[in-house]
Amino acid sequence: MSSRSDSGSGEDSLDRLLPPAGAPRRKSTSLNTTEPPLLRTGTRTVYTAGRPPWYDEHGAQSKEAFVIGLCGGSASGKTTVANKIIEALDVPWVVLLSMDSFYKVLSSEEQTLAASNDYNFDHPGAFDFELLVATLRKLKQGRSVKIPVYDFTTHGRQKDWKNVYGASVIIFEGIMSFADKELLQLLDMKIFVDTDSDIRLVRRLRRDITERGRDIEGVIKQYNKFVKPAFEQYIEPTMRLADIVVPRGGGNMVAIDLIVQHVHSQLEEPSVVQTPQGYEYEGRSYNGKGITGVSVLRAGETMEPALRAVCKDVRIGKILIQTNIDSGEPELHYLRLPKDISEDHVILMDSTVSTGAAAMMAVRVLLDHEVQEENIALVSLLMAELGVHSVAYAFPKVKIITTAVDKSLDDLLHVIPGIGDFGDRYFGTDGSDSWSDEDHEQPSC
Repeated sequence: MSSRSDSGSGEDSLDRLLPPAGAPRRKSTSLNTTEPPLLRTGTRTVYTAGRPPWYDEHGAQSKEAFVIGLCGGSASGKTTVANKIIEALDVPWVVLLSMDSFYKVLSSEEQTLAASNDYNFDHPGAFDFELLVATLRKLKQGRSVKIPVYDFTTHGRQKDWKNVYGASVIIFEGIMSFADKELLQLLDMKIFVDTDSDIRLVRRLRRDITERGRDIEGVIKQYNKFVKPAFEQYIEPTMRLADIVVPRGGGNMVAIDLIVQHVHSQLEEPSVVQTPQGYEYEGRSYNGKGITGVSVLRAGETMEPALRAVCKDVRIGKILIQTNIDSGEPELHYLRLPKDISEDHVILMDSTVSTGAAAMMAVRVLLDHEVQEENIALVSLLMAELGVHSVAYAFPKVKIITTAVDKSLDDLLHVIPGIGDFGDRYFGTDGSDSWSDEDHEQPSC
């Protein structure tokens, strides 16, 4: 059994940790000897650093994220199980949070111990539980957090931390996922991945040698001195806290499918809002097949990052329209639209609209591809009154969304006062203060 004296992790207070249990739970048996294919196969796997689009009137997330805690011994297959759950869930708003990111910063003495495989990374004292709990609590509330990036080759945190935002589902995995009292309170579902110790040892040898640059003698020394005793003292006893025990890890498709079905049932629960008048409002759901964003090149591309931040799985199309200098009419030079766009709601993006000529041609192109007029939304940062009236008169069912409307145009049909050549400003290609036909990205607008 591991003791405090051989942890190498300092004498930090572990009062917040759960008391050790008695005899370890007996090894559980498999749910089924067969491994049928997934009943719910995902069409894609989406990881997000974006925000889910459901908030109350105060800008707060209306429903807390569903947090799945994955616990198990080192190299038990926790990450594999997490990835299979994400793939089978097939929802875009999922965050995978690893406990490995929250190792404490080592002192110079501890760095020396780590270099000789004499530091106990498998002891609860090696983790920054306070930062971990605070981070997971913010994520569950839909708030943005910064995640430390741990480097296993240098045993330290990298300089740059990773920005992560809230999601509908958070999967938190780590060897000590069930060891902390406050941490347990944040978990809506607790899963223990139960894998044979020999398999875990073989996996750890392969991982630490090939991925972390360790030698075989050092890995075996660390396993016998720290990993195995820590599993018996701190990790295996927490199996009793699990809602579901998954034998064989990622190979147990039956257990994974049961987990996915339960999470889906939690996500599908209707969210009811109580109005000030005392009525219950269940909200509205999107009944379209999909959403496609179409940029009018090239200023429309400036709006793509914001669209992708809100709709992580949105499809993007491109249209290039320029004015013929001789005729003064807009001409279509390039077109790339996703297949089956006719069944989608389309967000047509252009940063500035002056006369509306390019916008109207872009709408015409979408209509030619059988997009329904009422399913088109023209989104712009700035429009002139002439452009608004022109588009609205030609296509009354198109929704027009803009942040501001300016009244005038100059002799070159530029918006006055306007915002300048927004595309050049955004892409850093604005090399001149004056306007010209050559560097004006959208002379038709």
